[in-house]
Amino acid sequence: MKVSKIQLAKEAFKHKGFIAKIPVIIRMIKSATKKGGYKPHLKDVILPGLVLIYLISPIDLIPDWIPVIGVLDDLALLTFAIPLLVREAEKFVAWEAANKSDDPMIEEAEVIG
Repeated sequence: MKVSKIQLAKEAFKHKGFIAKIPVIIRMIKSATKKGGYKPHLKDVILPGLVLIYLISPIDLIPDWIPVIGVLDDLALLTFAIPLLVREAEKFVAWEAANKSDDPMIEEAEVIG
């Protein structure tokens, strides 16, 4: 049974509606780059980013050509990283709802005194 990294990633990304949370993750990243925006826990964002880089990279701890075991290291990393990112996205949605203004014309204000 030969499984490619792309097929493996597609299956792992289905975890808890990960695909549906991609727009939330993008908003979270945009908010995190703004002053006064959302401040995510770094481990919940950096570790999934490192896992993504590892999966894209041609360098592998266990080569994929080794049957079953070669793909299991990638799968193990995905099953570790995706829940971290999903959990942080859910925290961001709660933060976003708590900080939502009633007036859509007001985004951010600073009191100067």
